[in-house]
Amino acid sequence: MRMIEVEDLSVKYLDIEALSGVTFAAEAGDYIGIVGPNGSGKTTLIKALLGLVPFTGKVFFNGKAFSEFTHNRHVGYLPQKMSFYDPRFPAVAREIVASGAYCCKKFPKRLFASDHSRAMEAMEMLGIAELAGRPIGKLSGGEQQRVLLARSLVHSPEVLILDEPTAALDPSSRETFYKTVRDLNREKGVTVLLVSHDAATIGEYAGKLLYLDGKVIFYGSFGEFCGSETMTRHFGAGQHIICHRH
Repeated sequence: MRMIEVEDLSVKYLDIEALSGVTFAAEAGDYIGIVGPNGSGKTTLIKALLGLVPFTGKVFFNGKAFSEFTHNRHVGYLPQKMSFYDPRFPAVAREIVASGAYCCKKFPKRLFASDHSRAMEAMEMLGIAELAGRPIGKLSGGEQQRVLLARSLVHSPEVLILDEPTAALDPSSRETFYKTVRDLNREKGVTVLLVSHDAATIGEYAGKLLYLDGKVIFYGSFGEFCGSETMTRHFGAGQHIICHRH
């Protein structure tokens, strides 16, 4: 079943076209790595899917038009920059995770015991229950990202959208994070769209690659990416480097 369908999506900032004619579909349970150079429109695409920027074209979620879809209840989102460097930040990890439930509440928004229970379930699922009572500002970058991932999962979304979630992580934490997302996809059936600047690394984990450069240059498996004449013309010798790093 198609979870997401995008047809001829274009985004303009003033007179600059950031994305042009983007068309692709994600099946339920897909894990799609969205890759491309800086300025290629990766984050713009994510913002369009989430309704954060205006666009032309069509977006469907579970067969429903964009305007009819309740994003908050069905989509978990981890933005590009969200970190807590101040050790005095007045919240422990469990409270940060539980705050993910606010997305599904009507005004006045309040958290209940059931929300905190779901927060602990999400942390246990990701193997970080021991961090529950620790101040978020005192956690490492990798620990913070896994807490924020748990936050995006606390309302049991069908789709998980992550925008460069490993950009500030060291190699070991990055690998752990990617494996965690892969396990969520395989074991829980969560449909994943993950933005990355590193086609080689995400190709090891994602089932499909969507390569953008203002428009869709390629969409398919990593194996198809490595055998694509289109990508050979686009990258030249660089394609060989990407495909033989594993």
